[in-house]
Amino acid sequence: MGKIWGLFLILLTLTRPAFSASSQTFILAQVDEITSLDPAYPYDSASQNVIFNVYDTLIGFDADSATRLIPLIASTVPSVKNGGISSGGRVYRFHIRKDIHFQDGKILTPEDVRYSLLRFMLMDRPGGPSGLLLEPILGISSTQEKGTSLKSIFAAALKAVRVEGNDVVITLKRPFAPFLSIMAHWSYVLPKSWAVEHGDWDGTLASLAHFNNPPEDRSYLRNHMDGSGPFKLALWNSISKYIILKRNDHYWRKPASLSQVIIRTIPEFSTQKLMLKAGGADAISVSPVFLSEVSNIPGVRIIPHLARLATDPVFFFTFHISPMANRDIGSGHLGEDGIPPDFFSDRDIRLGMTYAFDAPTFVRDALKGEGTLAKSVVPQKLLQANTRFPYRSYNLQKAVSHFKRAFHGQAWEKGFHFTLTYNTGSENRMAAALILKKNVEALNPKFHIDIRGLDWPSFLDKSEKHLMPIFMRGWYADYPNAYNFLYAFYDSNGRYPLDQEYKDPKMDSLLEQFASTGNRLKQKKLTEEILKLASESALNIPVAHPTAIYALRREVRDFHDDPIGLGLDYYYIKKK
Repeated sequence: MGKIWGLFLILLTLTRPAFSASSQTFILAQVDEITSLDPAYPYDSASQNVIFNVYDTLIGFDADSATRLIPLIASTVPSVKNGGISSGGRVYRFHIRKDIHFQDGKILTPEDVRYSLLRFMLMDRPGGPSGLLLEPILGISSTQEKGTSLKSIFAAALKAVRVEGNDVVITLKRPFAPFLSIMAHWSYVLPKSWAVEHGDWDGTLASLAHFNNPPEDRSYLRNHMDGSGPFKLALWNSISKYIILKRNDHYWRKPASLSQVIIRTIPEFSTQKLMLKAGGADAISVSPVFLSEVSNIPGVRIIPHLARLATDPVFFFTFHISPMANRDIGSGHLGEDGIPPDFFSDRDIRLGMTYAFDAPTFVRDALKGEGTLAKSVVPQKLLQANTRFPYRSYNLQKAVSHFKRAFHGQAWEKGFHFTLTYNTGSENRMAAALILKKNVEALNPKFHIDIRGLDWPSFLDKSEKHLMPIFMRGWYADYPNAYNFLYAFYDSNGRYPLDQEYKDPKMDSLLEQFASTGNRLKQKKLTEEILKLASESALNIPVAHPTAIYALRREVRDFHDDPIGLGLDYYYIKKK
């Protein structure tokens, strides 16, 4: 009876007028949940997918290219040839169009651009995206670093980002080759007056401390949007987990073909498939595990092998696990009923896990050709030719050897028991977790790994609070350069070291040198040193570089997804 009632509720939902598919309505069913609509706050692809369809950036990527740049709010893409980039590579000049309006009717000005860039940098919540602009512009990764003050950072930011007539001029701390690629995704512009009217930062030093690393629920911009992009926010229901975007009929470019976009969070693939089959969804992202289940649905076509600059899944070890009321570590002591909070601080434990994971089997059986084996956290296409670094392949004998040395032999004698966590809806991560569990537990009857799936918000919260002994995530490029991956995975202020509680001054120094040089040969040498140190330390287990698959209703045309991984570009999509 429960299953029948559940099916009835699904079918009832599909027939609601707000969710009915039409020639101008596009419905996406996705696994991940939107967490915030504030351009400066979220760092997840589900939220950013909404943001970059509502807020324009200064420049952008051309359709589904990850290399060709086009002007958007800026009338030209800066270059040395057109005078937009200084000969030394530090000064960038963006000429701002005069004919763009925000969705509330206000005219977009260079001061709005400056405010938006400053706000993006200076809000700076730990684990957020602010470092993407802080690092090239100010030469820091965080405003919370020791030895810095908000006053000095604010003064430096005002000097680095200036308005000159109708131009916004940005002076970088040092030449940074990927800067334009960063601006193509992360230079969102919002109206300063609108933000201030609704209680946000007023652009002054006096109020900055209140808005630097603010609580998420403080911002009006978390739930409201006012961009200049092709779509505008109509409704976000965070309880029922759906969002509705309406076409911006006054968009400065030709208005989008779609009049409405509906994005629904549906973690269960079976429900997504039913929606696709019934016409209640126009598109779903498909795990290779389920490809056969959607390949022969009438009226549905498959788009496989979509390029991604991504590494996913990756196993991450938490070096110092928070023990407070944490059932994931059991007793809190080494033995068959638990692990100590510093369990993964033991390098031999990490190496044992690394050698025990059978990545080739995962790529063959789980990805089914939709991806390649990851020999480092950096996708191969972003590495320079002949970049050499050590790779630890699947080897159970070596796994046993390291487990026997861990904790001076006590790990092998006493055993261990902990929980490995993945986000529900990710079949690939669940499949990888099962492979690791099976292989490790087969080595010693005293080894026990439980597997638990969590919804996305809970998963993020637990990782940031250091509650998960091992957790699984991935990385989709913010911009197409190896440094983006190296920084995120290995810098002490990077996205994952913050959650792992990992910090190594030597690693930070190597990454700083990488960011400071534009010499490709030196970058290659530094990449090899960074990846060698990471391998020796066994900081994580990179598994695969996946491609992507979408299943679409056949009436969908001009389908464009973002190859860097931030989602779909609804501006180009049409339906017949």
